[in-house]
Amino acid sequence: MQTTPHATTATRRRVPLWDNARWIAITLVVIGHGILPLISEDDAAYSVYLFIYSFHVAVFVTVAGYFAKSGPPNARALRQILTDIVFPFFIFETIWTVIRWILGGGFSLDYTTASWTLWFLIALAIWRIVLPYLVLLRFPLLIAIAISIGAGYTETIDSTLALSRTLGMLPFFVFGWKLRQWQLTGRWLALPSRVAWRWRAGAIALFAAVLVLMPIAIETWRDLKLRRFMLYDESYVAIGYDEPWSGAIRLLLLASAMVLSVAFLVLMPRRSTWFTPFGTATMYIYLLHTFVLFPFRETGFLAGEQPFWVLPAMILFCIGISVVLSLKPVRRVFRPLVEPRARWLFRPQPSTATGTLVLPPGAMPPLPPSPPDGSPGSAASQGSAGSAASPSAPEDPPAPEGPKPPA
Repeated sequence: MQTTPHATTATRRRVPLWDNARWIAITLVVIGHGILPLISEDDAAYSVYLFIYSFHVAVFVTVAGYFAKSGPPNARALRQILTDIVFPFFIFETIWTVIRWILGGGFSLDYTTASWTLWFLIALAIWRIVLPYLVLLRFPLLIAIAISIGAGYTETIDSTLALSRTLGMLPFFVFGWKLRQWQLTGRWLALPSRVAWRWRAGAIALFAAVLVLMPIAIETWRDLKLRRFMLYDESYVAIGYDEPWSGAIRLLLLASAMVLSVAFLVLMPRRSTWFTPFGTATMYIYLLHTFVLFPFRETGFLAGEQPFWVLPAMILFCIGISVVLSLKPVRRVFRPLVEPRARWLFRPQPSTATGTLVLPPGAMPPLPPSPPDGSPGSAASQGSAGSAASPSAPEDPPAPEGPKPPA
């Protein structure tokens, strides 16, 4: 009996490696935000911060790109962009506006400037929409790198609609898509443990070198304003660099972050662990942890020089936040905000009487012959592929014409 696309989707299993990577990456995001108030006075905190930021956002975006679909968007894919990304952005941006108003600020709904971490939702929506067009070109990764570097040379590209970060981090998203094209996951999972640990030894050595380098040259990193470069949200001139070679700094950071992202994935457990189930809750952690850390960010609780134990205590506290926000009761309570279904807002049928695109007859060239049912290019196969471009989506759907996770 032929397996239907629906049955294939229902029986698709998750690969633990990716859920492990998702949860650890988003936990690093929480830690980075948690220790931020300490970095101005504490070189150890700043070293840890730079170490985390040298790769963790790149990992988060790379994993999202790995699962992004590069085929023509269908009605289901477009609907998921709305329910998984656009609607949560409007919901949480409104919540933050109300919070600022309650705390004494003016009430102004400005959806063009994302509050704190919400830039990622805007960027993710744009990346997912742009990817099918970008991969039509011959060298999408090189083009994405050129766009990222070029965007830093102009001050007209700013934080409006998170455009500076969207363009600056675009290479990581495309890099994740390329990793899927190279079909490395299956080969990595099939490697014997003794061979895998050779790669892991190299990854450990690489991370150890970066971790040692950060405190050794901490004053140099402060003088170079390395942190601001790692955020990808300012032009080079705004950071203080107006030299023609300023883009080389971003190029170096992009390349090193990609290498560290691969090393990070190599270190991820390939089997299920106690935190593997938490990998399905990364969007909850990403959107909700900011409310827990907001008092530390806005008050002087961590201002000034702190005792040595505050840094490890904050790291443990942030890990605890990530664990708690991954739990099912939390997800059950906040699901209407993080994963709004909004069925009432959608048409009963995705197409109109004349099709999804309302065009006069003959306006479009004839379509090529449809491949057999169930093949990668068929409408049924594409419709069943689901959406895993968000950090909390299911793992490893059957690879279509172009492959389809915190923080």
